[in-house]
Amino acid sequence: MNELIIGGARSGKSLLAESRARDAGLKVTYLATAEVRDDEMARRIAHHRARRPADWGCLVETLHLADRLRQLAAPDTCLLVDCLTLWLSNLLFAGDAARQAEAGEAIACPLLRDETAALVDTLPQLPGRIILVSNEVGWGIVPMHPVSRLFADEQGRLNQRVAAVCEQVTLVAAGLPLALKGAPNPA
Repeated sequence: MNELIIGGARSGKSLLAESRARDAGLKVTYLATAEVRDDEMARRIAHHRARRPADWGCLVETLHLADRLRQLAAPDTCLLVDCLTLWLSNLLFAGDAARQAEAGEAIACPLLRDETAALVDTLPQLPGRIILVSNEVGWGIVPMHPVSRLFADEQGRLNQRVAAVCEQVTLVAAGLPLALKGAPNPA
């Protein structure tokens, strides 16, 4: 079963995902998408690591998420991906999309297009349990900067496409889960 857990910053979405992974009764592998690029990100990653069980595996995949999921998925495994938001940001800056948006050009980024399509195509085929965490960024004002607008647009599109192929979608606000799709699971 695949589940998408979405919410705003500090909404409790990662805590809920970790709880669901613990309760799955499967071997858990945490698939992180963040890269340590500064001290603040290092502190965030350390905080996440400290609250996870020691027996969980942890790998980092910053770009080729669908390939990594195909390698790791198994009937006895729960893969927790945290988070699609950072992964999308990695794709925007590793490819040409951010530069194109900054320059006011039309966005033509094969890396972004191909990797997001691969994820959406791959998810329904995977065995085991997959839990994906993503930010909901579309409830604020439209950003002024072209790269920020591109990011908000692409994040909304990605969340919609992933939600469409997941059996369960949960929104988290103020630490409280709200089932948007599929049978609700207790927090």
